[in-house]
Amino acid sequence: GEEGIELAERQRQREVEPGPSASPQMESQEPAGTMYTFLPENFTPVKQKPAKELKPMIGAIVLGLVLFIAAVVAWCYYVASLRKAERLKTAEMDLRQDGFTIKNQNGELVFKVAFQSGRLDLESCSREGANLTCTRTDKGKVNFFIKIVNPKNTVICYRVRWEEFVADTVVDHKMFWGDALWYGGCEMSVQHWPIKLPGYQEPMPFVTSDVYSFRNSFGGILERYWLSSKAAAIKINDSVPFHLGFNATEPSLVFQARYKDSPYKPPLGQQPFPELSYRVCIGSDVTSIHKYMVRKYFYKPSKIPSRNAFRYPIWSTWALYKNDIDQEKLLRFAENIKKYKFNCSHIEIDDTYTQAYGDFDFDVAKFPNMTQAFRKLQEDGFQITLWTHPFINYNSSNFGVGIEKQLFIKEPTGRLPAMVEWWNGIGAILDFTNPAARDWFQSQLRQLRNKYGISSFKFDAGETSYLPKQFSTFRPLSDPSIWSRRYTEMAIPFYELAEVRVGYQSQNISCFFRIIDRDSVWGYELGLKSLIPTVLTISMLGYPFISADMIGGNFFPNKTDGAMEIPDRELYIRWLELSAFMPSMQFSIPPWLYDKEVIEIALKFTKLHESLVAPLLLELAGEITTTGDPIIRPIWWISPGDESAHKIDSQFLIGDTLMVAPVLEMGKQERDIYIPAGKWRSYKGELFEKTPTLITDYPVDLDEVAYFVWVS
Repeated sequence: GEEGIELAERQRQREVEPGPSASPQMESQEPAGTMYTFLPENFTPVKQKPAKELKPMIGAIVLGLVLFIAAVVAWCYYVASLRKAERLKTAEMDLRQDGFTIKNQNGELVFKVAFQSGRLDLESCSREGANLTCTRTDKGKVNFFIKIVNPKNTVICYRVRWEEFVADTVVDHKMFWGDALWYGGCEMSVQHWPIKLPGYQEPMPFVTSDVYSFRNSFGGILERYWLSSKAAAIKINDSVPFHLGFNATEPSLVFQARYKDSPYKPPLGQQPFPELSYRVCIGSDVTSIHKYMVRKYFYKPSKIPSRNAFRYPIWSTWALYKNDIDQEKLLRFAENIKKYKFNCSHIEIDDTYTQAYGDFDFDVAKFPNMTQAFRKLQEDGFQITLWTHPFINYNSSNFGVGIEKQLFIKEPTGRLPAMVEWWNGIGAILDFTNPAARDWFQSQLRQLRNKYGISSFKFDAGETSYLPKQFSTFRPLSDPSIWSRRYTEMAIPFYELAEVRVGYQSQNISCFFRIIDRDSVWGYELGLKSLIPTVLTISMLGYPFISADMIGGNFFPNKTDGAMEIPDRELYIRWLELSAFMPSMQFSIPPWLYDKEVIEIALKFTKLHESLVAPLLLELAGEITTTGDPIIRPIWWISPGDESAHKIDSQFLIGDTLMVAPVLEMGKQERDIYIPAGKWRSYKGELFEKTPTLITDYPVDLDEVAYFVWVS
């Protein structure tokens, strides 16, 4: 009854009363008579689909959020990379994924390298003090480091190393020249000062070669050293299986380390993992940084060659007689030297005085009584040296001796001698890594010296270009040029009048190093104009005692300018005049084959060499063992900050006080001369005080060389 009606009423009120969170205002605003719809408890509302026109907007919002998040991540990575790069950067050096750059202390970019064989993963790099190290590239594991060293206040050096851990891979670093001029490297068939790159060359082994016979190769005197006009110097480490390439279009050198398809071999017991390591040093000027590098990384001569070799001309039989020399011609040659009143350091008997190449005695058919002939030559005041070489031809009696005693370089199997072809036939080649071969060769030379009173020897050849492609030696050669060095060491007991033509890490050998043979031509390819650039280059490589070879060149009829039977007269005179200011003079084609005027010019300049040049040469030679400074110096040596001096290739200095400017152009009796800073007096007596200055068309007669003495 009533209780049930009341209960139903209370239930109805509870269903329509607002909950505790309902707004009183909403409750008061409800109009009377509002109707309600009651939903079942298990009712689920259907989600309303957005209108079609809203879909692109929502997609754009989602995409924007994704891009925003990506941008934030990228920015964070970029900031982290910048921080990493900053940690790998110093005031002067900046390391990047693809290379590094170095600035000098004035903030000028002076050295730039690009990594061509891989990109560093900078996340793997760290810096601890002066050491930067990286352990990964985009290709895998690597050992890379740069160590910064400050040996002097004015010098900063960077030791760079990139080592791979995969056999037979390649490490390539490209060094860009920028606007700097570069010097050094090696003797070349076409020689310029500063270096002019001859087009494009893929990296090839940087080993000694005969550039007279193989004109696109590197020369017989070479070092892994280059120097720039911006006072940057680089020295490649001896342990590197070093290949050199270049590109003249974007002037650059490519330094490559490689064992695969290469004459280099890894050290015994080690994997062929290539390593490219080098030192870059930056100085305040080109002269001071070169002095630092020579003192730090080069050997120095310990003695001085014979003083007579500096004072008097050497007389060689080669260009005059070629291999047609005999006893009668030798004695006549000596008689004419005396007849025309020339002085003589020594006479050099060249190819061919033996019966076979590899013999160590005179051919009695050509030299029937050499004991008596040598006695007469010595009574007349002549010292004699003999031509020698490392080859034993198969028709020499010593070929069998070499096989029996195992003195030769062998085939890879190590059983048979490796036969080689050279300019005088086919033979075996002595293995100078073998102490037995060294002793045997020296004993043959000593016997010649003792039997005939021979003073010394001209050691010809010795380049790796005469080694077979595949060979084995008594002591394994990681670098084939070490064989050249071992051959050069054979000259040490005979150093006073000895002459060699290969040099690799051989600056300590105190004898004359001869530039490769010249043709009787005017130009830069083994001609007169190449003499100064070649001598300057070899001087910068640490070899102070230089023979500029024979006056007038070799005179081969197919390799000469404007003459048929002897070198062109004007060319011969200009060559003679230049040679008078070199560390040694060497005649073969004698002046008396021309005329009285040529004889008089030759006598004039041999006397000038003896009285003016030789005393200065000997004074400078006495300083070499301590300083390592060159005797023949570029003009920039005394004016390192003078950009005009950096390019001069036809003038040079002897020490700091004698400047020489020979005429090197056919038909010219004048030339432009650059006078560097300082006070200079010409050979004519003129005083030049307003310097530096360029004198144009300075007159120089056919019998003159323009030279200037520094006035203190």
